[in-house]
Amino acid sequence: MRLPTALRLAVLGLLGAWLVLASTTSSDATFVRSTTNTATVRAADDWTPPAVSLASPGTPVQGTVTLSATVTDAESAITSVVFQYLAPGASTWTTACTTAAAPYTCAWNTRASADGGYDLRVRAVNGAGYSSVSDVVSTTVANNVLVVLGDPGDVVRGSVALRSTVYNGGLLPWLVTVQYTTNGGTSWKTLCSGLSAPFTCTWSTTGFANDSFDLRAVATSGLSSATSAVVSDVLVDNAAPTVAMVDPGTPLSGTATFAATASDAGSGVQQVVLQYAPAGGGFQSLCVLTVDPWSCRFATTSLADGSYAFRAVATDVAGNIATSAAVTGRVVDNTVSSVSLDDPGAFLSGRATITAQGSSTAGVTSVRVQYAATGTSTWTDICTAAAAPYSCAWDTTAVPNGSYDLRAVLTDGRGATVTSAVLSARKVDNSRLRAVDVQSANGEGTAGRVDAGDTLTLTYSDVVAPGTISAGWTGAALPVTLRLRDGNLLGGTSKSDAIDVLRNGSTVQLGSVGLREDYVKGRKTALFNATMTTTTLTVDGVDRTVVTITVGSLASGNGLRTVTTPSTMVWTPSTAVLATTGGACAATPVSESGTADREF
Repeated sequence: MRLPTALRLAVLGLLGAWLVLASTTSSDATFVRSTTNTATVRAADDWTPPAVSLASPGTPVQGTVTLSATVTDAESAITSVVFQYLAPGASTWTTACTTAAAPYTCAWNTRASADGGYDLRVRAVNGAGYSSVSDVVSTTVANNVLVVLGDPGDVVRGSVALRSTVYNGGLLPWLVTVQYTTNGGTSWKTLCSGLSAPFTCTWSTTGFANDSFDLRAVATSGLSSATSAVVSDVLVDNAAPTVAMVDPGTPLSGTATFAATASDAGSGVQQVVLQYAPAGGGFQSLCVLTVDPWSCRFATTSLADGSYAFRAVATDVAGNIATSAAVTGRVVDNTVSSVSLDDPGAFLSGRATITAQGSSTAGVTSVRVQYAATGTSTWTDICTAAAAPYSCAWDTTAVPNGSYDLRAVLTDGRGATVTSAVLSARKVDNSRLRAVDVQSANGEGTAGRVDAGDTLTLTYSDVVAPGTISAGWTGAALPVTLRLRDGNLLGGTSKSDAIDVLRNGSTVQLGSVGLREDYVKGRKTALFNATMTTTTLTVDGVDRTVVTITVGSLASGNGLRTVTTPSTMVWTPSTAVLATTGGACAATPVSESGTADREF
């Protein structure tokens, strides 16, 4: 982090004053000693990239167009400003102009490029070598007769408005036909025909299969015709998701878990709303969920005691809605003792905090937290708490690695006891080798999109034997394949996309990284050429292996998305990896450290 100028000056001033006071010290004693200390203080180099923005040239454009950028840097001079465009159907950016002096403009000769939709951006570099890339600006190049079909969106349902635009048509009357084919097909069929200005029609998708389609527009005037670029991979989804409410049990008291199951074979589940209704009353929202698992904790103390019905309402990405059957006759009763355990997670190590929630109208005398090896009925006390918070630290190193069940036992003021539901199969794993962090970084491509130059960094807690990650590997640069898969292919949702690494078609033992966002279209897989290397990092005197995967060119697949929402990645390592001392890696997942941000 760069300190503000005022703060740096203040620090330098205080340091200088301290040096003056420290330069000569004396006492009233007979022996007098003087010392002089010298130090060199230097301000930090420029660590701040320039600020850059690109003005929209409008749309459509033709001939030679002046592009204009605003670039500022308070610390260093600007050494390079590069104007770039992404042509229709292209995957790499092309340089239009390069300049180093203000005003930062570019005369873009659009006649040298094909007509169609273009993305524009500017990349600026300062004297310290730091660079920034502007937000993308879109425009349409139309130097000839051009027909453009508006994108209806990635996912559609019901009746969809389609609109085409004819550029440079002159005074001639034009008629437009909209055509479709299955995604990647070549047999085009008519969707709408004989459209005159403003060239609009309605696509009734209910007569189509739930599948992906390509669209295009064909404009004709006499013997002249023009065909638009293909709007590809438009998913038709008119099928409602499947949803079911999980029975929360009865009676309900305290803070209870409410859950549903939901799935959608088309566009994926976007939202699940859990609802409740008192006997004879209407349904109200209990919680709104956007990420699987579809569950939440809810304080039933906010509800009046009585009989309730519960249900779930699921909405998919296309907007189709399904409502589950109601689970009825479930009683909320908070007039008696209740106790529950907060879930400490599926994997435990070191000193794990175990917390119980307890209440009783007769008062709480104590809450005991207990454990038992999974599959047994011999319960051992971890701790006993007489007052809230009912929490303790369980030293898991005192028990063997393995699977354990947890529960809490509340004793009320009358001496009666109530036992919580069991949290089963929590894995204790105190292996020395484990995953400690996962990070990604953007190269010079588009932020929030996996592309060439991006990196994925995986950090272990100890030094690993690289040959256990991939047979014969020494840790030197190794060509691999980075595989990006949509979450729907993995039994999740569109926001549970994941990455793993392959070598010669076989899985590299790095486990998988859950991106927690939508980086590739529904049921798509993208394969990238990549390079895998290891380095050793010393932290607090402990050597750790860091594996870095550098993304190269796209090898196969399509449907890449640009994500704008921050998320936190989760790395689940492979237990096949061994430390150089021989210990196996723990299976405990680790979340990305730091503030949630856009990946890549």
